[in-house]
Amino acid sequence: MELQKIFVPAVIALMFLVGAAVADTGTINMPETQGLTTGTTIQALGTVTETDGLVWTLDTDQLPPDLPLMREIIYTTSYSEDTIADQGLVTYTKSAALDTGPMVAGQYNFKTAKVVEFVGLDTGRMITSEDEVIDGAMGYMPNADEVFICPFLSLPESYIPTFCNIEQMGSTADLTIGSLATTTDERHVAKSGDPGVAMDYSVKLTGFGDIPAMGSATAFINVHIQEARTLGDDEGEFLKAEDLVYGETTTAAGEITLFQKVMGFDSKVTGALPTELTG
Repeated sequence: MELQKIFVPAVIALMFLVGAAVADTGTINMPETQGLTTGTTIQALGTVTETDGLVWTLDTDQLPPDLPLMREIIYTTSYSEDTIADQGLVTYTKSAALDTGPMVAGQYNFKTAKVVEFVGLDTGRMITSEDEVIDGAMGYMPNADEVFICPFLSLPESYIPTFCNIEQMGSTADLTIGSLATTTDERHVAKSGDPGVAMDYSVKLTGFGDIPAMGSATAFINVHIQEARTLGDDEGEFLKAEDLVYGETTTAAGEITLFQKVMGFDSKVTGALPTELTG
């Protein structure tokens, strides 16, 4: 295949950062911890595929000593990648690491880093997608068989209000030529509720020298936050006080000199935590 040099004056560079200080407590780890790491390096002329999937759910039940209600905190995090590069010159490098233990600031429970370069031959094509999600909720159960997670109950004001939050980030690309780099990280298991819940995602697509990437690329973020607040009398009513929905999708198609998007979410309790909630 003969590659022609094409100069494109337009540059697409997009960056987004969102943060929130809300009562997303995170959760405590199990008595034991697990960890895994993987590393992949491929150089090939032909076909390369990569399929990754992670689903991790952590359910924490606690009975505060002065409240006859069981508190339940449930977090589910998921990650997936599907890549197929066919009929082309492919270089693929990726690392992934999972640690279920409690994290401090600057540390994460799960993270990945990927770089894939593709030069299609004739009808060569690469299609790749990546998606990460954190879904966290806290509720109280009056009875062992009756759990209230997203509905909001009346509770004494010394207890953290319930919440129901979900965040999603990711990207897709359909290319005949290009160099794509992505990173992901997430944290929802922390020591004593600090430094809270965090998720980040970045994607960068370029060409090679003066030759732009060719095809299409999309990156997105979706956030839905539901938080309660203490209202009313001495006993306090933990009624839903906040409902925040945000969505953003960015797409570029054609000859792409640069496509870059950086996204982040941060959520933690900013006031003092009652000792029975710190784990």
